[in-house]
Amino acid sequence: MRSLLFVPGDRPERFAKARAAGASAVVVDLEDAVAPAGKDAARDAVRQALSAEAPVVLRINAAGTPWFEADLALAAEAGVRAVMVPKAEDAATLARVAAAGARVLLPLVETAAGLAGLAAVAAAPRVERLVFGTIDLQADLGLRDATEDDLLPWRLQLVLASRLAGIGAPIDGVCTAIDDAPRLAADVARARRLGFAGKLCIHPRQVAAVEAGFAPSAAELDWARRVLAAAEASGGAAVAVDGKMVDRPVLLRAQAILQEAGH
Repeated sequence: MRSLLFVPGDRPERFAKARAAGASAVVVDLEDAVAPAGKDAARDAVRQALSAEAPVVLRINAAGTPWFEADLALAAEAGVRAVMVPKAEDAATLARVAAAGARVLLPLVETAAGLAGLAAVAAAPRVERLVFGTIDLQADLGLRDATEDDLLPWRLQLVLASRLAGIGAPIDGVCTAIDDAPRLAADVARARRLGFAGKLCIHPRQVAAVEAGFAPSAAELDWARRVLAAAEASGGAAVAVDGKMVDRPVLLRAQAILQEAGH
């Protein structure tokens, strides 16, 4: 899951275009993208459009809202590959979503309470990855004009909690600058350096850059192959590649790079 592209749940005519954008997953959004008056109609439209041949991630409305229970009725549909749970703050809410038939859970950590309950959220059954809700978190914490670097402490908390829970690396939040390619590239590079596996996208134009930014580069693949080849040829003896010693952490990094690329 390198790129997860949002599409409004009340715009079913856009679903096919979103699928064709090349994202790792399409996130059909019943929450922020749909006005309160249109929630029920959007849910019905999504139910009609779901396809087992092209399953999507479904972002439901948060627990405690008038639409949460009705949204759960879609969780077990064959066309839903995962459920994105907004305002994820405790394991009990995630258990309710799982009990409704969700195969995979993607909790959105976007509140102070979510950060406080991070360990329990990450360890809940069927959680595959955490997702960082940067915009909502800033609002919840009362941050004013925060930069992406200001969010560094909480980003690292998601990475650490994911590792401790033994789940996949987390997904970073959106870049709101749709037409600012340098900013998007910088956001992707930062997220990858910090240990994130992918990023939320709000426009199809962002998908290609996100996919490319999280994929191992040709130079990384070449380095990883040379590290593994040198280690194998050494027969267990100490060996250096590019003037640096190859120890177990270096080997694991090389193996991870090749795994990322599907090698």
